[in-house]
Amino acid sequence: MKRSRGAALLAAMITVALVATLAAGAMWRQWRGVEVEASERARVQSSWILNGALDWGRLVLMGDARNSTIDHLGEPWAVPLEEARLSTFLAGGEASTETEREAFLSGHIVDLQSRLNVMNLVLTSETSDGKQAIDRFRRLFELLNLPYDELESLQRNLLSARAAMRESQVQTDTDAPLMPIRFEQLTWLGLTPATLKALSPYATLLPLIDNAPTTVNLNTASAQVIYAAVPGLDLAGAERLVSARTSAYFRSASSALQTVQQSGAEPLPTNWTGVTTSFFEVRGRLRLDDIALEETSLVRRIYTPSRKVALTLWRQRTALNMATPMAGP
Repeated sequence: MKRSRGAALLAAMITVALVATLAAGAMWRQWRGVEVEASERARVQSSWILNGALDWGRLVLMGDARNSTIDHLGEPWAVPLEEARLSTFLAGGEASTETEREAFLSGHIVDLQSRLNVMNLVLTSETSDGKQAIDRFRRLFELLNLPYDELESLQRNLLSARAAMRESQVQTDTDAPLMPIRFEQLTWLGLTPATLKALSPYATLLPLIDNAPTTVNLNTASAQVIYAAVPGLDLAGAERLVSARTSAYFRSASSALQTVQQSGAEPLPTNWTGVTTSFFEVRGRLRLDDIALEETSLVRRIYTPSRKVALTLWRQRTALNMATPMAGP
């Protein structure tokens, strides 16, 4: 009798353990399914919101082009979009209910022609602008106290990568580096991370249009970039130019340089400068619950009588730590 009771008790315990295991497995599968569905929903929602942020940037840029062909830091595109709850952009500005997800959006647009274009260095073997390009980058490297041998390596590898791109699909030069698309990829071509970090506020990587040098916008460039872009101008003169434009933006490169032209001196060259911009960086940052994403896009604005469009050349999306501040202009 005791043995029968013991067997029954053991069978009951085994049954309870089996039911608990099956129930735990079912609950885990259900929880996993819910998590996967929530993650996919968050991914899709984030993608749509960041697409909207890019569309916002393109609309602002095209609206600016309709108003004026001159670009300066007093225009709407230069005003950052501070972080705001997404519901405030909706009709009526209704606040979110407890069941809705909290989403916060911020962003800003940067004039990339406020920096020197590294791709100008490939003009060396093709036009007379090549020597001018290396001279301007040499001035920048000297100002920032960066090693000149890295500049020579950068130019040499850029020329090699560009030559390889122009060859047939069967590439004969297997040692040629890949042509970079984004600025941070210049480490492929001989720049150390330290040099790249020091250069990032003053240089960028943009495609060449019609095989001509990319001009620097004197209304938006820093004093260091203006100094490098205008041979014959010292750093103090570049700083005076930056100070002068705070009261009124410049309507032409010649009028800008006349403000710092010394009497009796030779006219400063204007061929690598301008007051208009075609390339912009659009950044959008999204916080959705415990997710933080930042998307960076390169936009080329074309505004001519025959063509009016803002083209997205590339996009890069990065997951951020919630404590990471948004990168500034």
